Amino acid sequence: MADSTHSTPLRVLVYSSDADTRHQVVSALGTHPHPDLPELDCIEVATAAVVIARMDAGGIDLAVLDGEAAPAGGLGIAKQLKDEVTSCPPILVLTGRADDAWLASWSRAEAAVAHPIDPIRLAETVVGLLRRRPAA
Repeated sequence: MADSTHSTPLRVLVYSSDADTRHQVVSALGTHPHPDLPELDCIEVATAAVVIARMDAGGIDLAVLDGEAAPAGGLGIAKQLKDEVTSCPPILVLTGRADDAWLASWSRAEAAVAHPIDPIRLAETVVGLLRRRPAA
């Protein structure tokens, strides 16, 4: 197995209009959530326009989008990205509650984690998505 500590970092886009939510996600993930993966480079984004621009530019390995963000929620942005971005990377949406997981399915996101953010569940879900991603 390759030494993951010297690999190119994986870029994770973290979108929320709430700085506290972005901080919770970045803190839960840390810089190296699993020894089989390279380090993470989290890119915090506060507006939908910047999410679209960053995803269009490429180089993102995973997007974590807050479904509770305002004025543009992560669920609608996820659907737009899946519809418009060729080879869209995996998307994890943060839902308002566990019962909203069906909305993640509608948005075509690969996974959902409910608020309040459980750091262990979030990290496990992110690691699972990154491990399953297609090789670049």
